[in-house]
Amino acid sequence: MSRPKVVIVGAGFAGMKMAHEFSKKDVDVTLIDRHNFHLFAPLLYQVSTSLLDSDEVAHPVRASFRGTDVDFFMAKVTGVDFEKKEVLTAHGEIPYDYLVLSAGSTTNFFGMENVKKYSYGMKTLQEAERIKNHILHMFERADKCDDEAERRKMLTFVCVGGGPTGIEEAGSIAEIAYLIMPAEYRHISVEEIKVILIEATDKVLAMVDPSLQEATVKTLEKKGVEVRKNTQVVDCSEDGLTLKTGEFIPTRTVIWAAGVRAVNFVRDLDAEHDRGGRIVVDEKLHVPGKDGVYAVGDCASFMHYGDKRPLPTIAPVATHQAAVCVENIMNVIAGKPEKQKDFHYKDLGTMATIGRCQAVAQMPNGMKLTGFPAWCAWMFVHLWRLTGAHSNVTVLLKWTWNLISGTRLGRIITNIDIRDQV
Repeated sequence: MSRPKVVIVGAGFAGMKMAHEFSKKDVDVTLIDRHNFHLFAPLLYQVSTSLLDSDEVAHPVRASFRGTDVDFFMAKVTGVDFEKKEVLTAHGEIPYDYLVLSAGSTTNFFGMENVKKYSYGMKTLQEAERIKNHILHMFERADKCDDEAERRKMLTFVCVGGGPTGIEEAGSIAEIAYLIMPAEYRHISVEEIKVILIEATDKVLAMVDPSLQEATVKTLEKKGVEVRKNTQVVDCSEDGLTLKTGEFIPTRTVIWAAGVRAVNFVRDLDAEHDRGGRIVVDEKLHVPGKDGVYAVGDCASFMHYGDKRPLPTIAPVATHQAAVCVENIMNVIAGKPEKQKDFHYKDLGTMATIGRCQAVAQMPNGMKLTGFPAWCAWMFVHLWRLTGAHSNVTVLLKWTWNLISGTRLGRIITNIDIRDQV
């Protein structure tokens, strides 16, 4: 008899963990992703601000499964035929007995087409590289621009979203903009540079204690970031950002970190979804009404009994769900569906870095850390989760050198058309 076919869509934190676990079981495993690498998304902001390079936050999928029976299939998934039990891709159909959707999420622009057109999302490696190139181009162009208004527009950087991504991006941009660039661009002064963080609600890092929220704002302001809470964006153009109050902020750079939603094919599947397009799953992480189909991570909408919101789209949730999902599927394969476990998430705490030597951390036991101790804790956790010895070593060396000298050597513009060079 042939072995059960398990297909995993998405090589994120959950997908990689499940593929590793299933590779030890008596099943055939196929892992599908449109990219050939696993991305360590929490460090994307460091790529976008020239601290790290792409190969330090991404690891080849095939290298991770060398010597195993995991079959990697590089393709864009376009849908699922639940009746035929096939995953539809741009390169053909893949049959499954058991399917796990762990396709992650994408940027949510909340239906604002101009914001989508003119702002910069930061969910992919390509987007982070695009932001880095854009920021460097802004300084190069501003350095030789004689129009004062245009210069200030080029040197105004706006981050929208007061969650961890927006906080980390704003703090990192402030460091490179205020501490590094003016020393190297003779015609640019610090007074011309502005970094703004915009949050629609009355608090940043809503998931942490108010004292840590206050510490975050104070740290950002010390770094030169203008923090605007209770501020809503209604429109965007190539010349700036329009707020609900009618105020217009002239800028060439709007980085959108205000929300996420399910990727298109997940949102379009014939299943129950929440407002963000995430697939609703039951307590076993199974998609109701779909035989052998499970969903985990950012594309799954899971709520504990009594909760008003789905669990957050963070790596610890995804990896914990992955472990439970593997166990539940193996119990079904063994003919013991009654042994499937309910998923119960235990909060592992929240961390966010605010630049060099500065972070906030809220531990599961209630302990709160700020400043350098929180930064050390953040650094340890992220190094521990990185994939590959190369990344561990090089990232640690770059962080250490940045700590000592404050320099960022990744300021290389790579998006110049090769035809312009000849």
